[in-house]
Amino acid sequence: MSSAFYRDLQSASEIESNGNIAAEPAPAKNGKARTALPDLPADFETRHIGPRDAEIQQMLALLGFESLAHLIAQAVPASIRLARPLQIGKPRSEAQALSNLKTIASKNKIFRSFIGMGYANCITPPVIQRNILENPGWYTQYTPYQPEIAQGRLEALLNFQTMVIDLTGLEIANASLLDEATAAAEAMAMSYGLHKGKANAFWVSELCHPQTIDVVKTRALPLGIEVIVGDHRTFEFNSPDSPIFGVLLQYPATDGTIFDYQEFVNRAHAAGALVTVAADLVSLTLLKPPGEFGADIAIGSTQRFGVPLGYGGPHAAYFATKEAHKRQIPGRLVGVSKDALGQPALRLALQTREQHIRRDKATSNICTAQVLLAVIAGMYAVYHGAEGLKQIADRIHTLTAHLATQLQQQGYIVSETFFDTLRIEVGSQQAVIFQNAIDHQINLRKIGTDAIGITLDETTTPQDLTDLLALFPPLSSSLHPPVCPSAHSPIPSSLPRTTPYLTHPVFSAYRSETEMLRYLYRLQSKDLSLTTAMIPLGSCTMKLNATSEMIPITWAEFGQIHPFVPIDQTEGYQIMFRQLEQWLSEITGFAGISLQPNAGSQGEYTGLLVIRQYHESRGEGHRKICLIPESAHGTNPASAVMAGMKVVPIACDSEGNIDIGDLRQKAEQHGENLAALMVTYPSTHGVFEEGIREICEIVHAHGGQVYMDGANMNAQVGLCRPADFGADVCHLNLHKTFCIPHGGGGPGMGPIGVQTHLVPFLPGHAVVEMFSDSQRNPIGAVSAAPWGSGSILPISWMYIAMMGDRGLTQATEVAILNANYIAKRLEGHYPVLYKGKNGLVAHECILDLRQFKKSAGIEVDDLAKRLIDYGFHPPTVSWPVAGTVMVEPTESESLQELDRFCDAMIAIREEIREIEAGQVDRDNNLLKNAPHTAAALLVDTWERPYSRERAAYPTAWTKANKFWAAVARIDNAYGDRNLVCSCLPMEAYQTL
Repeated sequence: MSSAFYRDLQSASEIESNGNIAAEPAPAKNGKARTALPDLPADFETRHIGPRDAEIQQMLALLGFESLAHLIAQAVPASIRLARPLQIGKPRSEAQALSNLKTIASKNKIFRSFIGMGYANCITPPVIQRNILENPGWYTQYTPYQPEIAQGRLEALLNFQTMVIDLTGLEIANASLLDEATAAAEAMAMSYGLHKGKANAFWVSELCHPQTIDVVKTRALPLGIEVIVGDHRTFEFNSPDSPIFGVLLQYPATDGTIFDYQEFVNRAHAAGALVTVAADLVSLTLLKPPGEFGADIAIGSTQRFGVPLGYGGPHAAYFATKEAHKRQIPGRLVGVSKDALGQPALRLALQTREQHIRRDKATSNICTAQVLLAVIAGMYAVYHGAEGLKQIADRIHTLTAHLATQLQQQGYIVSETFFDTLRIEVGSQQAVIFQNAIDHQINLRKIGTDAIGITLDETTTPQDLTDLLALFPPLSSSLHPPVCPSAHSPIPSSLPRTTPYLTHPVFSAYRSETEMLRYLYRLQSKDLSLTTAMIPLGSCTMKLNATSEMIPITWAEFGQIHPFVPIDQTEGYQIMFRQLEQWLSEITGFAGISLQPNAGSQGEYTGLLVIRQYHESRGEGHRKICLIPESAHGTNPASAVMAGMKVVPIACDSEGNIDIGDLRQKAEQHGENLAALMVTYPSTHGVFEEGIREICEIVHAHGGQVYMDGANMNAQVGLCRPADFGADVCHLNLHKTFCIPHGGGGPGMGPIGVQTHLVPFLPGHAVVEMFSDSQRNPIGAVSAAPWGSGSILPISWMYIAMMGDRGLTQATEVAILNANYIAKRLEGHYPVLYKGKNGLVAHECILDLRQFKKSAGIEVDDLAKRLIDYGFHPPTVSWPVAGTVMVEPTESESLQELDRFCDAMIAIREEIREIEAGQVDRDNNLLKNAPHTAAALLVDTWERPYSRERAAYPTAWTKANKFWAAVARIDNAYGDRNLVCSCLPMEAYQTL
């Protein structure tokens, strides 16, 4: 990127960022000020924040405070309070913010892109775009940890898994990963863990996509894995110095060539290596699937299954393997079980292998999937079916073959084998052809210094081929005489697909839009989202995802941009990135921001890699010890191990705070080797720890860096800044604090902020030059795209722009108010486990239910399932303390909804008292039998010791607004013992 472009970008950014500030009234010619005319009301704050002013005063009165300022002064330690207002700017109205962002987006140039490299234009079926991508009934759902109220998206994910299994020819697939490059790195890690010998090298084909190689190298370095990049046609598995535990192949190759890898796979297996194949799913409708030529793992992207390019994301990756490796497969896995009535039911399977349980023993830190995008991709397959997907593939392949023929007739040497991508040898003509393309608003790929790559896709037209051919000047016959096109098929004779796929009826039952629409809404009706009720999940921050924030993500100016187009075509994106980085820097106090990590778990990992590289740059690479409180989220220790660190746990005291004495002792003990402390603030116990400054000082005094988990940033914005009280690095969950929806468990974004001394080490990228500063020493890429999931960043931009500095601060204050209101209303019924110095909680509270097991035989899950009958998604269950629930209401919930939740919790407490008093059987009661489905109630003989009405309609609200769980309580153990991870027979679905 040229310095001139950076200067232009900076001035454009300044113009746009100042566009939200109303100009001062200009003086009239006679010297008197003109009267300011009224602008659009910037009242989004009042839409985003739930309680009205009068209700806020009512809540404060219950808590004994005169004002929000009085409450915050008592809840947030004075030693860390920000002494000035945020400097974000005045709030914009929804219309104004959309107009401003549209102006920025218009600076992007939408060229026709034939770059390929794992990304392709596609057509999102309108029925899917409107009814999934743009539908809050789908995008405001949470991770399906409560499967009884998540059967719709679980079925959609089962469709996705079945699609992947069928197309790859392997036996089991997960419910998606973050992107293709991440999936390749996960495959490397899984292969390393499965290998029984001492091999320490991972071989990667030089014909893999360069961004994949980049991320694999990043992930390998801290683990001490040697990455060998080479040519599979010449590589020999006989080096005693670098025994190979796994290999990675691209199919078709990044330049489009289709290789028959069978012989290479056989040699790899003979050498004891596992084989991973990164495969294009559309091509697998025509090509032999990887599972049929011996692949152990298949990975790739499902972006071209109806998901827009979006400048690189979000897109769902897939990961398939053999069933023998089911306990090592990373990410989430949807499986079939049965409910209490014996009916088929879906749930997340084999969760004991995941990071939140295995912690530092986990092989992956992935705590999210790209659920919303996986749902879209799976529904794309449902919409088209096997015959539709093959028709798309045949058309793309036919157009590619025609283009190849025409180019050969013009004298060019073209790939002999291909599916949708051609490598054209152009010699010294490369620069001319590339410039011709730019002049005609077409993007091609440069391959080396003498070749051009062209990838066709679902949207390619015959006119596109005419325009592409016009870019290539016919070669002089004296230099390169035209050659006759090859008569052989561009697909090797050993590789045409012969096996069927997508044979399950779900992929043929919904051909008409009427049926497809009804299917989508049947699934949606089985899932509780924010469209139904509050989702009070602690540490998850399920706040409003406003419609105005969501509108820009489907604008063509953001959606139709390939991640590797020339940077000067993305001026709008760059302006938005810079503004968002500046805002996040102001909010956190950090000097530098990287937007590349495309999930919170990736943000954690990236932050630790930056710390690692900082120590390496100072000659202190021996610093490997990472201190982590015992209460930390499971991704923290998993991320630390992936970053090559050794985890040392730190105890917590009886109040839930970090035990500073234990921290001091461990810091001294490991001082010479101390790399970092990972700390969540406010703590995972829901309180502002008074000693946070001292905690940071202890770590710094022993040469370590402080990594702050930003999961609870929603309690800090506008009140305190992590950089000011000692954090060196912090990741930000944009899908929590900054309003990107959770999308059923993804997409997410986890950018990091760093202090000045760490800025040089922020992530770079092998394909796109991200920095003009030659002093940078970036870590490698952590995501496939340089700015992660760029197309969803407009959501956070809109939120911050519409809230302004005061609105953001007020949101934090009300989030703290709402949590304390709930704690106060419920403390007489459920003990609040941890409170801060002044008896207050932060933005969430932990309610202790452990006493009920002894007094009434009631477990925490019983209360959670009974809450479903009251129309609520249960709070976070048994984390960070077993037998408790963590409640986080967010600032977006109204007093009416808070009271409805409190009333439900109090009513359930009374139901428990009936058991304690012996009035109701300990094993046959409202809680043990919850949730109550319509099928459970509509029976001829009712033998339970309570009425049907009390089971189904415990409140007046439920009588008018009943949300029915689709299945009764699910038997998780049965599903793990009898693992099924692909679609059921069609008739079984009728009972779901």
